[in-house]
Amino acid sequence: MEVSNMTTVTVFVLLGLSNHPQVQALLFVLFLAIYLLTLLGNLLMVLVISTDSHLHTPMYFFLRHLSFLDAFYSSIIVPKLLENLLSKEKTISFLECFTQISLVIFAGATEACLLSVMAYDWFQAVCHPLLYVVVMNRRVCAGLVGSSWAIGIGTGLINTLLLAQQHFCGPNVIHSFACELPPVLLLTCSNPCASIASILTTMSVLGLGTLVLLLGSYSCIITTALRINSATGRNKIFSTCSSQFLMVTIFYTSGVLRYMIPASGSALEQVLSVQYSVITPLLNPLIYSLKNQEAKVALRRMLARKSRLPL
Repeated sequence: MEVSNMTTVTVFVLLGLSNHPQVQALLFVLFLAIYLLTLLGNLLMVLVISTDSHLHTPMYFFLRHLSFLDAFYSSIIVPKLLENLLSKEKTISFLECFTQISLVIFAGATEACLLSVMAYDWFQAVCHPLLYVVVMNRRVCAGLVGSSWAIGIGTGLINTLLLAQQHFCGPNVIHSFACELPPVLLLTCSNPCASIASILTTMSVLGLGTLVLLLGSYSCIITTALRINSATGRNKIFSTCSSQFLMVTIFYTSGVLRYMIPASGSALEQVLSVQYSVITPLLNPLIYSLKNQEAKVALRRMLARKSRLPL
């Protein structure tokens, strides 16, 4: 299904995760279940946080945006993956491929910013509790979220527009289950230096920059927690930090390695892609929201209200 070197590529072929029909059927069931659980968990948290006045705080304001973003992030990748698992011709159009690349970069960049914003919010709550309400007021929270989305949009557009300047004349086979920048760059017939420089700059400035903010915030939180005399309060802080830090580690490790390591179509690259684009959106509502006692109480209140409604 490769095209001639003298023609322009109009479609790409996604090799996917497996060519064996039985394995594809099992993967379809698995990823469909993950996708449905991801949508259920994240959209449920958006609904609970939006409707419960007890959760109208800065922390849950950020969680609502993260949950919506994770539902959107998963919807960029998984539906096409499910379609290809059932299809013999695993093709994706040029426009659809570039749209997917742009949205993946946008969602990844926005999530990195939101995670650092949430760590900063937690830092203010733990380290400066008396000034927390003043520092994290509604205008500041809206500005932080708006900046995160704006940075994500700008990052996605810049990297995609630079990639669109490349010429693709064949082959057209992408060694992945989704259109991502690293494997697509391998197919260009022109000099990809501008795109490579752009994505490396993005990962260095945005990826490492937000990671430094995360590590700095968590370091201050841990230092403050060690000074607390109350064992209950200290354990609560460590429990929250450990679970959040685990998710941050998974997201950053898989994302940075996927975009910093030269693409080769290896199994490791597929695993990394699945981790940050499929698994992380599923686990985020469990780690950040459903594990939280306040969120669970709000969920029970919402379900109780629904059960009392007349049929």
